[in-house]
Amino acid sequence: MKVFALSVAALLTASLVNAQTWTVDKAHSKVGFTVTHLMLSEVDGNFKTFDAKLTANKPDLSDAVVELTADVNSINTDNERRDGHLKSPDWFDAAKYPTITFKSTSFQKVEGKKYKLAGNLTMHGVTKPVTLDAVLTGPVTMDSPRGKMEKAGLKVNGTIKRTDFGVGSSGGAVVSEEIEIKAAGEFAKQDGATAEKK
Repeated sequence: MKVFALSVAALLTASLVNAQTWTVDKAHSKVGFTVTHLMLSEVDGNFKTFDAKLTANKPDLSDAVVELTADVNSINTDNERRDGHLKSPDWFDAAKYPTITFKSTSFQKVEGKKYKLAGNLTMHGVTKPVTLDAVLTGPVTMDSPRGKMEKAGLKVNGTIKRTDFGVGSSGGAVVSEEIEIKAAGEFAKQDGATAEKK
């Protein structure tokens, strides 16, 4: 039993040692969404303040864990009045629920660069499992002012139902219940010393 416990501990330690952290380049990334208004036109929005990272053991990132945090108070739809209403208790209630989070539970290859990304999305104080489509580009090694860097791109999209999370009232006559999520990120691999500081 003792030998088994030591073996498990050794495997866990090896896994942690091999894990690589990839941080998002916010200047080349976005977290957005699209809703349908009056069943006629589409309105796009995004969250200006967010953070994301990938953690993986495999060099090709095929076992990546994706984590995302978005600040609800940074919501932007190019209309201040609408943004203020979206932050109100009628919708996101940003004062009470200021953060949206996502953490993946699986990242399964479909074919080529296409993956199915499953995880837990927490919004408006409600956590639900969601499955999204993802496209992973890279990793690639490129030159930078700091020397060689490894970078990767991840694009994610899918549809969720806002009322599943208690956001807004039911019925989609004014604003559709289905919300399309559209996120894209450029990630840079962190060396051990940099990852430790984060």
